[in-house]
Amino acid sequence: MNSPLAVCIRDLRVSYGTFEAVKGISLNIPRGEVFGFIGPNGAGKSSTIRVLATLQPKFRGMAMVCGMDVLSQPQQVREKIGYMPDFFGVYEDLTSLEYLHFFAAAYKIPSHKRRGVIDDVLSLTDLTHKANSPVDGLSRGMKQRLALARVLLHDPDLLLLDEPASGLDPRARIEVRELLKALKEMGKTILISSHILHELSQLCTRIGIIETGEMVAEGSLNDIFKRLQLKRVIHLRLENPHESLEARVRQIAGVDSVETQVDRWAVKLHEDVLSVADFHQALVEEKARITMFQPEAMDMETAFMKLTEGKTA
Repeated sequence: MNSPLAVCIRDLRVSYGTFEAVKGISLNIPRGEVFGFIGPNGAGKSSTIRVLATLQPKFRGMAMVCGMDVLSQPQQVREKIGYMPDFFGVYEDLTSLEYLHFFAAAYKIPSHKRRGVIDDVLSLTDLTHKANSPVDGLSRGMKQRLALARVLLHDPDLLLLDEPASGLDPRARIEVRELLKALKEMGKTILISSHILHELSQLCTRIGIIETGEMVAEGSLNDIFKRLQLKRVIHLRLENPHESLEARVRQIAGVDSVETQVDRWAVKLHEDVLSVADFHQALVEEKARITMFQPEAMDMETAFMKLTEGKTA
């Protein structure tokens, strides 16, 4: 028998008074997946995550976590999840160690096991050297890592991370991303929200793009880009950039255009027709002497604009 989905949502609707924040979302997240929930502020991401965290009991539709109903089995659900909201909270006069001891007790971790568990999560989040530092004195990035350490104390099956890199400087953002990659390799199921689109592209197995409470696209990054028929730009530098070679490259099926720049060519591909690897092979067959072959990263902002407004750059 297959293990139950980590998350199963059917026709979820959340309203605040007359305002409908979530309008009939349905979503499956298998165990072990990293699902990126992407959309602008106010799109309904936090409301959906709060439902799964058992903090938003007023909703319509169905929400299940690890086979358990969020409404009828909230305590059992809480034992399976680690929820990290988009704010840290106020914990004056506590050190990192005291902060984690407090939550370990709240999670009912036996007292004789607590120090070992706390040492493990401090090591995982690279905060061992800050164990005796006051929480208030930590940088924003370290607070985010401490918050992650907290939600890992009881070894949850599902992590619900609401904007975990919000407000971080570039270095701290990279540190949090590397930590999430490590958790992914440990087999954790992660639902992570962000309004910064490119942030999740390296991390997620699938993404869902949400706008004004509705899911406008869902799938792997490549699925979404193929569906949108967006063009991938490849930057080329060649030893033999002759006009005759350029003409032959333009004739390769799947090449949309070739723009000759000062020191390189910028080639646009229809990836649903010609993959990046096949394009490289076609260049070799055309006797191109390649000194640089650099595909541009998928432009998620472009995808988001096309999906939500029907247009693209």
